[in-house]
Amino acid sequence: MIVEALGSALLGLTLAYLAGRLLADRLPGRNLVLPTGLAGGLLGAFLTHSALGAGHLLATLAGGVLVAAAVLSLLIRPRRMRHSAHA
Repeated sequence: MIVEALGSALLGLTLAYLAGRLLADRLPGRNLVLPTGLAGGLLGAFLTHSALGAGHLLATLAGGVLVAAAVLSLLIRPRRMRHSAHA
């Protein structure tokens, strides 16, 4: 369980860091993005471990990454549409 939790936390932080680097203009500050990725990874690992039980390390890590990605996607702001002036 400890390996699953640490692995999912690390993967969630890594995903949040990469999202923050690639989508910096569409995400809020790192003070919110990094803890959100961490919490999403831990929550996903907890849910997956609770559903599958012990002995499913890769599935638990995958569940952590999927939930972290889903939670981080909620932070993305839509792009602003540029309206051209019609003459």
